[in-house]
Amino acid sequence: MSSSSGRLLVDEPAPGVARLTISNPAKRGALDRAILDALARTLPELEARCVILTGEGSVFSAGYDVANLDEDRVSARAEELVANPFDSALRALDEHPWPIVAALNGHAIGGGLELALACDLRMAAEPATFRMPPARLGLVYSHTGVRRFLDAIGGPRTRELFLTAGRIDSATALAWGLVNRVVPGDQLTGASVALAGEIAAGAPLAQRGNRRVIAALLDGRSTLTDAVERELLALRAASLSSDDFREGVRAFAEKRSPQWTAR
Repeated sequence: MSSSSGRLLVDEPAPGVARLTISNPAKRGALDRAILDALARTLPELEARCVILTGEGSVFSAGYDVANLDEDRVSARAEELVANPFDSALRALDEHPWPIVAALNGHAIGGGLELALACDLRMAAEPATFRMPPARLGLVYSHTGVRRFLDAIGGPRTRELFLTAGRIDSATALAWGLVNRVVPGDQLTGASVALAGEIAAGAPLAQRGNRRVIAALLDGRSTLTDAVERELLALRAASLSSDDFREGVRAFAEKRSPQWTAR
């Protein structure tokens, strides 16, 4: 298992704009513990009035770094190793007071795509593709994560993404509402900075207040009963401790088709 870690790069490309860049080039922008912890730690410290979240090179993020998980530990400690760091990073995005723009420079897969959905706006480069692979990992996705997709693209498209694990291109993502804008790849950096600068120049009380109002209304619309939420949490926990999840992680690391046992 590789001991190398990714990094979160921080710069200020325009006045009032902070840019966070996922840097893990050896693993196609995979989200390891170092990157997720850095997101959770860095976002509350930013003073910028708009944040850009982007990737390095030709990939935004290939999702959580499952290939780097210790197979002997993944079932017993899946919540600690996978769910908790990711949830902390998502919570930091949700609780940040200022608007966040995802500049999707390339492929956004799995957890990388959910990170993008936690942002307020998404701008994609034309070559980017999008995919949700839980069906290929033996994983029941978190209900809070699935809710982000339902809010963004509705039930039929969410089912297509999750049940087929197929890729969609940037034009399809735009038609579905998964992204807000698509630009040529060589224009993404300039276009995302221009958009973030425009947002940062908006009235501060309005920008913070409207972001909060939209989030509160979306949350309130999707309230679950306690019994249903317990059921959904139990389904996810069972998948994380299953033989199939272990096999999915093993097959991903070995670049082969998994052999499912439904256990």
